[in-house]
Amino acid sequence: MELRRDVFQAIADPTRRAIITLVALQAMTPTAIAENFDSSRQTISKHIQILTACELLEQEQSGREIYYHLNPHKMKEIADFIDPYRKLWDKRFDKLEAVMKKYK
Repeated sequence: MELRRDVFQAIADPTRRAIITLVALQAMTPTAIAENFDSSRQTISKHIQILTACELLEQEQSGREIYYHLNPHKMKEIADFIDPYRKLWDKRFDKLEAVMKKYK
């Protein structure tokens, strides 16, 4: 049985978030991605595999090189999930700010 990785587990790791940030700017090869980290190339490759398995990254073959780029549709799914909670906390912080101004 193959375990499917959860997208939120994938983005919980700071290295994977940094990889997402890098490829959001431009498509990159695994070597180019790895050059931005102190970790081994194998470690970065594992992070890339996890992000690809979660469909956060997509790969594109160009000659002998593989380029990874961000899947904006998957990122939108994450944003859509988080948005109601963001709105909830924004309202709560607005209420807190109003109370603090009242007693200032």
